[in-house]
Amino acid sequence: MAQRDEGAVGAVENTSGNTAGNTVGNTVGDAAGNAAESTAAVIDLNADLGEGFGRWELTDDEGLLSVVSSANIACGFHAGDPSTMRRVCAAAAERGVAIGAQVAYRDLAGFGRRAMEVPEDELADEVAYQIGALRVFAEAAGARVAYVKPHGALYNRTVHDAAQARAVVSGVLLAGGGLPVLGLPGSLLLGTAGEAGLPAVAEAFADRGYTARGTLVPRREPGAVIHEPDAVVSRALDVALRGSVAAVGGGRVAAGARSLCVHGDTPGAVALARRVRQALREAGVRIEAFAR
Repeated sequence: MAQRDEGAVGAVENTSGNTAGNTVGNTVGDAAGNAAESTAAVIDLNADLGEGFGRWELTDDEGLLSVVSSANIACGFHAGDPSTMRRVCAAAAERGVAIGAQVAYRDLAGFGRRAMEVPEDELADEVAYQIGALRVFAEAAGARVAYVKPHGALYNRTVHDAAQARAVVSGVLLAGGGLPVLGLPGSLLLGTAGEAGLPAVAEAFADRGYTARGTLVPRREPGAVIHEPDAVVSRALDVALRGSVAAVGGGRVAAGARSLCVHGDTPGAVALARRVRQALREAGVRIEAFAR
């Protein structure tokens, strides 16, 4: 059965009534909701790529592209620049990796992790602008932008902020193409996307801590990021095969999703992502992008 932060609502709370939860199950295929019972579970592996700027590089894009099935490419607002965007799109297309637009607040200095107050209509325009910019490079590489995922503070904000969730969805609609939206189960973002007729895709995390309420542990708190490789691999299998993970402090929380995020900005990220992929395949889980 196969979700990014940094401290948002997960699969337990449905903050927009039943809409968000039902949207996830109904729009991206029953495989996500039924993988625990399936003998041929399918999951997508996604990672954030292109998060450098000029001469500065954060992620091993080439290494991660040999592992993941979907690439969330920074579109220049929290990280990335035109040359980086073009290079990563070309590399993703060459390897058959699905290209996603990772849209963010306009916050290069804060890496898109600072809360910002952006008017709804302005944010919608900025989301569409980022998608459009990435689309140029994806199409130049013979591929296409296949989905949209918010980054950092915007990702968190759209979990519970109806206006910001509407803005992201409005931006996706303005960009055209009916692109799927990737986010946390139960979020206002996925509920709003579903209501607008966009595919809403649930995401889970193997290397992030979950609270007993199904939320991601904020990065500033202990247990937010899991570094121990065996624990990360075990949690990835839990997500893909059981649809749940252990919560900080004990107990388990629901974490069923169609896509699993493996972070690329942690030490040993590529080696860890390879271990996760190998373990999933050995367990009979098929790695497959949710969109093309």
